[in-house]
Amino acid sequence: MREKEDDEIIVGAPLLFETKEARFRGAYKLFASTILVSISLILFYRVTNFPTATRTESWAWIVMLVSEILFGLYWIITQSVRWRIAFQSPSKHTLLQRYDEEKMPGVDIFVCTADPKLEPPLMKLYEEMKSDIETTLAKGKVADGERNFHKGFKEWSSKTKKQDHQSIVQIIIDGRDKNAVDEEGIQLPRVVYMAREKRPNYPHHFKAGAMNALIRVSSEISNGPLILNLDCDMYPSNADTIQETLCFFMDESRGQNIAYVQFPQNYNNLTNNDHYASSCLATDMIELAGISGHGAALYCGTGCFHRRESLSGSHFRDYKAKLDHMIMNTKIEDNRTVDELNEASKLLATCTYEHGTLWGKEMGLVYGIPVEDIASGLAITCRGWRSIYYNPERKAFIGVAPTTLDVALVQHKRWSEGMFQIFLSKYCPFIYGHGKINIGIQMGYCVYLLWAPLSLPTLSYAILPPLCLIRGIPLFPQPTSLWFLPFAYAFVANNVYSLCEALSCGSTIKSWLNLQRMRFIRRTTSYFFGFIDTITKQLGLSQTNFVVTDKVVTEDVQKRYEKEIIDFGGCSSIMLTMLVTLALLNLLGLLVGIRRIIMGQLIMIIQIVISAMIVMVNLPVYEALFIRSDKGSISSNVMIKSFVLASMACFIATFVL
Repeated sequence: MREKEDDEIIVGAPLLFETKEARFRGAYKLFASTILVSISLILFYRVTNFPTATRTESWAWIVMLVSEILFGLYWIITQSVRWRIAFQSPSKHTLLQRYDEEKMPGVDIFVCTADPKLEPPLMKLYEEMKSDIETTLAKGKVADGERNFHKGFKEWSSKTKKQDHQSIVQIIIDGRDKNAVDEEGIQLPRVVYMAREKRPNYPHHFKAGAMNALIRVSSEISNGPLILNLDCDMYPSNADTIQETLCFFMDESRGQNIAYVQFPQNYNNLTNNDHYASSCLATDMIELAGISGHGAALYCGTGCFHRRESLSGSHFRDYKAKLDHMIMNTKIEDNRTVDELNEASKLLATCTYEHGTLWGKEMGLVYGIPVEDIASGLAITCRGWRSIYYNPERKAFIGVAPTTLDVALVQHKRWSEGMFQIFLSKYCPFIYGHGKINIGIQMGYCVYLLWAPLSLPTLSYAILPPLCLIRGIPLFPQPTSLWFLPFAYAFVANNVYSLCEALSCGSTIKSWLNLQRMRFIRRTTSYFFGFIDTITKQLGLSQTNFVVTDKVVTEDVQKRYEKEIIDFGGCSSIMLTMLVTLALLNLLGLLVGIRRIIMGQLIMIIQIVISAMIVMVNLPVYEALFIRSDKGSISSNVMIKSFVLASMACFIATFVL
C-alpha cells in the first residue's frame, strides 16, 4: 500500500518509476562547509587588512573584495544543485504489464528549424528525404514532382520570401490511411508540414512563436496528450524512450502533476577529450539531477516531453483531468478529410491569431526572451506542476556539437545573454518564484541565469593580479602568513573536487583541463559580451535578436576538429582580441613574476600562480599566435591589436596603480 500526494490510497499498485538519492551527500555537506569557512576567512581578511597607503592600491583592493564576494555568492548558489541529487528509474516492464499499447496516450512530435542551411536536418535513416531537402535548398524551389504530389508545396513559389509568406499546413502522410505503410507493412504515423505565416510588420517571436503555432495546429489535427519537441539537428537513438517516459506521466500516485520530462543533450561527434567542452558531463549527471532533487527540471528547449495541458496556462490545482482522460484523448475520431484539416489548421498559424489572447504570456512558451525555454519551464513550475529530469544509460537523443570555437562562443553568448535577461525580468526566480517554488529550485535556476555577470569577477582576476604584479603591488597574503591558508585551501580543494567529480562522471583528466580552459574563455568573451548586450537592451539601446549557430562543417574544419586542434578561424574579432589580450597580459605578468622569484621576492606568489594558471589555460592561444599557420590560427591583425591593448593596459597601470 502506498499513499498518493492528494491522500488517495492505491492498494497493490507497483510504482512505474523510482527516485533514488545520490549517496555520500553527508560527506559532501561536510566538505562544502569547510569551503564556506575558507570563503568567510578570505572576506574577513580583505575587510580587516584594507590598505591605506595609497588611493590606487585601495581601489585595487576594493575590486578584489567585490570580486571575491561575487565568487562566494555564486559558489553558495551552486550548492543547491549538489545538496540533494536525485536519479529517476522508470519501470518499462511494469508499464507494459499494466497497459496495452492501444491504451497508451499518443505523442505529437515537433521538429523545429530556424534556417535549413545553417541547421541541416539530421536524417540518418532517411537519406532520400535528406537529398530532396538539399536539392530544394540548392534550387531555391520545390521540385515539380513534389509540388504536384503535395498540394501545400504549391504555395511555395519564387515570389515567396522567408519572412513574408502565408501560413502553410500540409498533411504529408495521413495516419488514418491504412494503405500508408512502410516496407515491413507497418502503418506509418501522421506526418505534417507547417510553415506559420510571417509578415514584415508582425513579430514572429522566433522559436517560441513556432512552438506555439505547432501546439495549436497539432491540437486541431492529432491532439496527442503528450508533446515531444526536438531541434532538427537531433535524432532519437533509443526505441524505448517513449515507453520509459510514459512511466513518469502514467504513474498513478505521482504522475498526474508532472508537466514535462527533460532529457539531456548528447552529441555524436565529440572528440576523445572534448576540447570545446560541449558534453558537460558534470552538468548532465550532477547539476541537472541536483535540481531534480528539489522536484523540478530545467526545460532546455529540445529533447523534452510535455503534457499538453501544462502548456495551456492552467495551474495544477485547477487541473482535473485523470489518467483515463489522457488515454481517452487518443481515441477521439475525426472524420474530416485531409484538405479540411489542412484548411482549418492554417487559421491557427496566422500572424493575427494570437492578438488579444494569452499566447506567449500565460499560454504556450513565453515571448520576449531569447531562451524562451528556460522561462517557460519556470512559469510552468510556478503554476504548481512538477517536472522530471531523466538521464538514461542509453542516450535518448543525439545531436551535433560545435566544431569551431566561433560557433561554441556564439552559442554560449546567446545562452548567457538570454538567461541573464530572464534574471533581470519579471521571471527572476527569486521574485517570480517567491512563495511558489522552494529556494532550492530558485537557486538552481540562477546557477545558469548568472553566467553573464560571472564574467566580471573573472575578468577582474584575469586583469588586476598581473598588472599589480608588474607594478609590485601585492594583493594577497604572503606564504608565511596564516591568512595564506584559506586562499590556498579554497583554490586547491575546489579544483580537486571538480576533478574528482568529472572523473566520476566518466570524463578524462585532459577533458577536465579542456573544460577549465573553455570556462575561462567563455567567461571572458561570450559571457562578458552577453552581459554588455543585456545591459544595453535593458537601457533600450538595442533589441533582442536570435542568432542561429552554423552547423555546416567544411572538410578543412573537420580535420582540425578530429585532431582536437582549436579552430580560431572565423571567430568574432572583438572576442578573439579580448582573449589574446588577456593571454599576452598574463604572459608578461608571469615573466615578471619569475624574475621576482629569482630575486627572492615571494610575497606575490599567489599572483604569480594566477598568471601561471591563465598562461597554461591559454597555451593553444600562444600556439595559434606564434606557431600555427593554418586557416584556424589567429591572424596577425588580431595579434597586433591585442599587443597594443596589453601594452596600453600596462602603461595606464603605471599611472593608476
